[in-house]
Amino acid sequence: MKVISTEKAPAAIGPYSQAIEIGGMLFASGQIPVDPATGEVPEGITAQAEQSCKNVGAILAEAGLGYENVVKTTCFLADMADFAAFNEVYAKYFTGKPARSCVAVKGIPKGVLCEIEVIAAK
Repeated sequence: MKVISTEKAPAAIGPYSQAIEIGGMLFASGQIPVDPATGEVPEGITAQAEQSCKNVGAILAEAGLGYENVVKTTCFLADMADFAAFNEVYAKYFTGKPARSCVAVKGIPKGVLCEIEVIAAK
C-alpha cells in the first residue's frame, strides 16, 4: 500500500489519508470544497462543486492519474435540490462518465454543500 498525499488538496481533517494506492487502484477519500491555498470554502454549490472536483484532480495528479482513470465516484450533497447544478460542474471534469452514486446526506464536514470520493485505475 502506498499513501498518496499532496499539498494541492486539503489535508486530511481526521485520522485518514487523502488516498491509498494498491494493486494499480487508487482509493481517494472524499474531497470537500476547501481551497488548499487559503483554507476557505467558496460560496454556493457551483463554486463548491468546482473546488471539490479540483481537489480530486490534485490527488489524481499526485498519483500520476487523471479524471479519465476514474472508474467510480460517490457524491454527497447536503441538499438534493442542488443536483442539477452539481451535475453541470461534475460533467465538465468526469467526461468518461464513470459509475456513480449520488446521495443527499444530513451533514458534511465543515457544513459544505458537496463532497466527492473516487476510485481510479492505472
